[in-house]
Amino acid sequence: MAPSVTLLVLNAGSSSLKFALFEANETSPRRQLHGRFEGLGSRPRLAIVEDAGRRHQEASTTATNHEEAIAHLLTWLDEAGLLAEVNAAGHRVVHGGSQYTAPVIVQGDVLAQLHDLIPLAPLHLPHNLAAIEALASQRPGLSQVACFDTAFHRSQPALEQRYALPLEWYERGVRHYGFHGLSYEYIASQLPEHLGTSADGRVIVAHLGHGASLCALHERCSVATTMGFTPLDGIPMATRPGHLDPGVIIWWLREAGLNAAQIDDLLNHRSGLLGLSGISGDMQELLASDAPEAALAVDYFVHHTARAIASLAGALGGLDALVFTAGIGENAPGIRARLCQALAWLGIALDDEANHAQAVRLSRTDSSISVWRIPTDEEHIIARHTARLVEESTE
Repeated sequence: MAPSVTLLVLNAGSSSLKFALFEANETSPRRQLHGRFEGLGSRPRLAIVEDAGRRHQEASTTATNHEEAIAHLLTWLDEAGLLAEVNAAGHRVVHGGSQYTAPVIVQGDVLAQLHDLIPLAPLHLPHNLAAIEALASQRPGLSQVACFDTAFHRSQPALEQRYALPLEWYERGVRHYGFHGLSYEYIASQLPEHLGTSADGRVIVAHLGHGASLCALHERCSVATTMGFTPLDGIPMATRPGHLDPGVIIWWLREAGLNAAQIDDLLNHRSGLLGLSGISGDMQELLASDAPEAALAVDYFVHHTARAIASLAGALGGLDALVFTAGIGENAPGIRARLCQALAWLGIALDDEANHAQAVRLSRTDSSISVWRIPTDEEHIIARHTARLVEESTE
């Protein structure tokens, strides 16, 4: 690799655009700055933070969509003398279907093939691809790399990737994909540093945030995960229900007269913690509330997440370590404590002081299963993949 390569990492959501600038050298990418546009389409605003944590800029922006946000970002980078240094861009792309099992440079037919996958992730892929297309139009010579959230789970055995449906549906793409793969891949890369020789053992990673899922790892590869064909499945989330009997959807169609759009909105935006509490999908707000409905939502989250962890431990044939990550997993010691208490029968013994101090290792020395808090960094793993592919393409 060249002595230094500067990479732009983009993560486009429905009304947001996260970005980061990395310097990649022969060892590991180093973040220079990061930030995000929020409220695109309504009340747009921009925050840019240097990696040391000092606020660099926070301002309103006139950007109303991803194309305008990227234009604003490129102008800011140019004025800061940083744009000329950018060699490539890496993107989080939620869905890679069955064909994309690893990151890929966006060239040739790749973009057209990704557009064909939009029906598999209609809430996410259009925004991911809009960012790629906007950057391509504004910086046409820049190499772009797509990094897929589904790719990490392609290591799962066939029994985990199939549904009990006729083969024709599997061949048409109805299969268990799994998501949050970039987060799990980053955590897997960090396990040797913390777990030592246990890193390749039986590990469950709990990615608990607005979107939440669990992943069972063995030899640091995904062997089972809770999300399936879409990010709706698995454990309860902020606004998604998690596991749901498909007969409920049939009942809504036949008896309640709901159409596909109404069901889509109900399942993606009005269920989960928000639906249970009627107050909020934000765990922090629910924990601060004394309303019984808020307590119900929290209790439901803990119960069903603990139940799913136990199920994955069964799939692994035991458990050596439990890792908490993402917004709730990293920042809610009370939720971690309740989950570990519910799983004490597995041999988990939590160190209460370490847990409330937000330490890395959270379990006591006499715990049969070690418990960890490891912050995730999807942007870092995207930068790593982008640097590698760009280097390989120039060799």
